Amino acid sequence: MTIRVLIADDHAVLRAGLRMLLEAQEDMTVVGEAADGSEAIDQVERLEPDVVLLDLTMPKVSGLEAIQQIRAAQPSARVLVLTMHDDESYLRSTLEAGGSGYVLKRAADAELLSAIRAVYQGGTYLHPHHTRLLLADVAEQRSLATGAADEQRKRYHLLSERESEVFELVALGYRNSEIAEKLHLSVKTVETYKTRLMQKLGLGSRAALVRYALQLGVLGQEPT
Repeated sequence: MTIRVLIADDHAVLRAGLRMLLEAQEDMTVVGEAADGSEAIDQVERLEPDVVLLDLTMPKVSGLEAIQQIRAAQPSARVLVLTMHDDESYLRSTLEAGGSGYVLKRAADAELLSAIRAVYQGGTYLHPHHTRLLLADVAEQRSLATGAADEQRKRYHLLSERESEVFELVALGYRNSEIAEKLHLSVKTVETYKTRLMQKLGLGSRAALVRYALQLGVLGQEPT
């Protein structure tokens, strides 16, 4: 049986390299490519691939939202995230959205091919390192008291509308320069909003910000 793969990434050079790698395998064929999240969703509905290789940081529709829509439109499609984010928060959000696996872009070719075959067969692919991170994250989540979570939500609602927009884009993995372009602001202004909102929320890192966003359930469709 040939595994039908759709490649969804906004970098054309990477898509070309992945196509060459996959087409060289006897049991795989690339049925299509997508340059943004919206196109990926449309291609899945039209081409009905077995496996979707999907980047998390995508234009138009975020990778996390794309996973949810792909799973709703084509439940049989397995979504394998191929990302630069080596972070347990993104890993956790991928699985919660319905992703079947998580591979870093710096991973060896053999690991990616193994991951594709594993998710195609109905399994979930995680590197042992990511499994350990996920287990540690689950333990941390269980340790959160209800009162503490309520206090976090109160802090989030103290953010201004613009701070909330910056917050969500940072959590989705966008760089300061990309956020500045999307919101028509200067990079310095974005940095100011980012510093201010993290102070309001009592957060010390981007990883903590992502975990916070996931805990409160505020990560979905990116701001437009």
